[in-house]
Amino acid sequence: MADIKTRDAVKGTIKTIDKAAVASERMKAAYAKTKDKAEQGYYAEESSATEYAADKISHTADRVKDEGIHQFNKQGQKSVQTTKENIIKAKDKAADFKQKRAAKAAEKKQAQAAAERNGSQPRHRAASRSPAPDAPANAGVNGKSQLIKTRQQGQKTIKTTARNAEKTVKSTAKGTVKTAEKGVKTAQATSKAAIKTTEQTAKATKAAAKASAKAAQRAAQAAKATAKATAHAVKVAVKATLAAIKAIIAGTKALIAAIMAGGWIAIAVILIICLIGLLVGSVFGIFFSGEDSGNGMTMQTVVREINADYDSRLDEIINGTSHDVLEMSGSRAVWKEVLAVYSVKTTTDPDNPQEVATMDDNKKQLLKDIFWEMNEISSRTESKTETQITESDDGHGNIVETETTVTQTYLYITVSHKTAEEMADKYGFNGEQRQQLSELLAEENNSLWSAVLYGITIGDGEIVTVALSQVGNAGGEPYWSWYGFDGRVEWCACFVSWCADQCGYIDSGVIPKFAGCVNGSQWFKDRGQWQDGGFTPEAGQIIFFDWEGDGETDHVGIVERCENGIVYTVEGNSGDACRQRSYPVGSNSIYGYGIPAY
Repeated sequence: MADIKTRDAVKGTIKTIDKAAVASERMKAAYAKTKDKAEQGYYAEESSATEYAADKISHTADRVKDEGIHQFNKQGQKSVQTTKENIIKAKDKAADFKQKRAAKAAEKKQAQAAAERNGSQPRHRAASRSPAPDAPANAGVNGKSQLIKTRQQGQKTIKTTARNAEKTVKSTAKGTVKTAEKGVKTAQATSKAAIKTTEQTAKATKAAAKASAKAAQRAAQAAKATAKATAHAVKVAVKATLAAIKAIIAGTKALIAAIMAGGWIAIAVILIICLIGLLVGSVFGIFFSGEDSGNGMTMQTVVREINADYDSRLDEIINGTSHDVLEMSGSRAVWKEVLAVYSVKTTTDPDNPQEVATMDDNKKQLLKDIFWEMNEISSRTESKTETQITESDDGHGNIVETETTVTQTYLYITVSHKTAEEMADKYGFNGEQRQQLSELLAEENNSLWSAVLYGITIGDGEIVTVALSQVGNAGGEPYWSWYGFDGRVEWCACFVSWCADQCGYIDSGVIPKFAGCVNGSQWFKDRGQWQDGGFTPEAGQIIFFDWEGDGETDHVGIVERCENGIVYTVEGNSGDACRQRSYPVGSNSIYGYGIPAY
């Protein structure tokens, strides 16, 4: 009976363990489901502006998740281990009970055998012999009665032991079941806590992602504002530096005048003057030529005069040659190469060396001569007979094609130029002169050239610098081919787009890539970055023209500057060339302005 009950208790314990395992699997599945939801919620809120922050948060979420799984497994394994230990204890107690019961049964059999042997032998001897003289008369009866009592007492002890063992097994089994149930409840509570923790982590992840996105946006805005402030500070610093140089030059002149007048000057001051004189008198003096030295002439005014002369020569050829079709090609020398050659040749002239920090009529003529030695304009005409097809209506709704033979005169204008290296060969520069030329043209000096040539230092002036470097290029092939066209198109918009691309403004979304003027103006209008034709523009803004006054833009260029009510521009495809133009502010030809967010 005790064996059956013990086995029932063990089976119940095993069932309890199975329930705990099922509950454990369910809790794992629930946790996995919660984890998936948390991940889905996280990635739904992810912001492209905060990939770094999102990775950081994802790492934290994974760490919390792993810790939850670890705690869950730890609690579940502990509960299962406790249950196994209780089962082993129950089995040990059952086995111990069986051993004790077997021992009792063996003792009982031995006692019965001994009693039978003791009881039968006296009866046998009594039949054959007389009782001993001293033995009582009822000694056999008393022995038998005592044996029966002993037997009954043994049976009673066995029953009592069995009942106690049965109670022990029941108590142990109940304790095991309760322990297992407690383990299951503990595991369930642990799972719920883990799931709740994961949900809270997911919410915290979403909130952190949103906060990181906002922080990144604020950082980008702050960086942009800082960049603008830095650009402004650099402009102010450059202006201050140029003013200081101008003051030094003026002071140098005054000191020289004082020395010539017989005044006394400290030796240290004289040494400083000598150093400044060496710098201004060297090839690098060209970087100080952007300032007026007192005669109203600067490098910028001379460069504009030469550009105007160049445009006049093109116009003379175009207007002075009868033609039906104009085709222009080629490009002009870059101005910084022209000035670098001028600086080296002028300052190292063995017959008449001169400084290039200032400008006068003599030096202007030297610069013009070098410019025209580096640039050449050639032209030719050619007559071509071509067949043209025209379509007309015969008055009955039919289209009639008519072939006619037309002879047209083509005017071909070609602009060619020499490089700085070719000019060094032409002038026979020695090794030292070539080294000076290379140092002047180094990339790190580009900003200095922009300041000298165009008065531009940084920021929105970059596109103006690029545009001015293309003045004189004819035909537009570098610009429309860059855009992707196989043949010539009206290329004013391609030119503006090309200049913007050189500055990185297309990739950054500051200026669109456009080949049609209407599309370009609409892009700025759609973004609220538009001003009408009466607006007073600034350098780097995009100017659109309406030649016919029909409300649609026909042409586009880049604002170089605006001074004294005049807008100065750089335009591609102006007479099929890159040219500088000017218009009164509010001119009827000006359609409006695109305002890039530099």
